[in-house]
Amino acid sequence: MRTRIKICCMASLEEVQLAIRAGADAVGFVGPMPSSSHSIGDPAIAELAALVPPPIATFLLTSEVTAAGIARHVERTRPSTVQIVSQIATAEAAKLAELLPATRRVQAVHVENEAVLDLIGGYAPYVHAYLLDSGRPNLAVPELGGTGRTHDWQISAEFVRRSPLPVFLAGGLSPANVREAIRRVKPFGVDLCSGVRTAGRLDAGKLEAFIEAVRQADLATT
Repeated sequence: MRTRIKICCMASLEEVQLAIRAGADAVGFVGPMPSSSHSIGDPAIAELAALVPPPIATFLLTSEVTAAGIARHVERTRPSTVQIVSQIATAEAAKLAELLPATRRVQAVHVENEAVLDLIGGYAPYVHAYLLDSGRPNLAVPELGGTGRTHDWQISAEFVRRSPLPVFLAGGLSPANVREAIRRVKPFGVDLCSGVRTAGRLDAGKLEAFIEAVRQADLATT
């Protein structure tokens, strides 16, 4: 099965178009975050998301932690998918499924240790996919993604094996390591931000190299 590619941290129409031309299946827009330099305002997210043609998916990354707060953020920005970057209460996940039945919901899980495997069953009835990342949500200033760090892919591979839902892999991916990541973890999709950027801007050369590496990994597993 072909590995889906999500390119995150879109900051302009130029970056969106560059990602789509290169072969991205989805683009991500970062809302307000406690520790991110890639956030853009909700009006900009709404404007850019509306310009993305189908079938490309548009992801809103939200740090809201209540169903009502997340739903309001989605209403302001109108993405096709909401990525919940905090590990919210399962009761809130259940409420969100009722509030946003037509919006795809992806729950981020920050892989700090094997305890994340216990989260699979709780969220599964209420979301459409998981995204494994390398944040540290319990810091004084929470890290909720975009760290440029990898995590323990052995834990991620076990998460993929146990999950009844598709799983995206994020965290420190680059053209140099994504083939090995796909071989070891076997995710449904991969997601990155800093690994295809130079001085904060989307780099066409790095982007093409990353997507080619993903395609080569897929060929190696068929």
